[in-house]
Amino acid sequence: MTSYPGQHTDSGVFVCFEGGEGAGKSTQARLLAEWLRGQDHDVLLTFEPGDTPVGQDIRRIVLDPATGHLADRTEALLYAADKAEHVEKVVRPALAAGAVVITDRYVDTSLAYQGTGRGIDAAELEHVLRWATGDLRPDVTVVLDLQPEHGLARFEERDRIEGESLGFHQRARQGFLDLAAADPDHYVVLDARRPQDELAADIRDRVAALVGVRG
Repeated sequence: MTSYPGQHTDSGVFVCFEGGEGAGKSTQARLLAEWLRGQDHDVLLTFEPGDTPVGQDIRRIVLDPATGHLADRTEALLYAADKAEHVEKVVRPALAAGAVVITDRYVDTSLAYQGTGRGIDAAELEHVLRWATGDLRPDVTVVLDLQPEHGLARFEERDRIEGESLGFHQRARQGFLDLAAADPDHYVVLDARRPQDELAADIRDRVAALVGVRG
């Protein structure tokens, strides 16, 4: 698998958190947003799927266990549609206004889950995602790496994706690691088992350089 070769934003800063289930992405995204706001930066904290009205409907379809089995391509296209709406309605306007946009999941989730996890051809899927997002790429992607059996153990109830087999989640984890290995300058890979404050400090150090240049 190759890394996602899109275009960086000309204004604002775009930060993405990726990784498997239960790795602490939402927590670290929130901590980073709080720190940046404390530094007087305009911050938008967002997520995928579902942070638009249309995306909420898509999220229900792809994550509700009642949906049952979806064809792999159907699932991939639904996620791509969510990303298209999210980028157009939420991410690009905030970046154009000069904000720091922090998203919990983005393109790499689809490449890892639907690509490596489901076995969809990487080149075909990448083409769809590039088109859906207009080639927009984060300035930095933080991958919180955690063995799936540890992350999934944090959930008492699981949604449709969390309920997939351990093998699926292991493949997805490897997908994230492969993406990061293919473009190490763009990624920060951190062991999600480390203390929360240590992780937050490492993430702040990386993002501080970006907002310092552009802020």
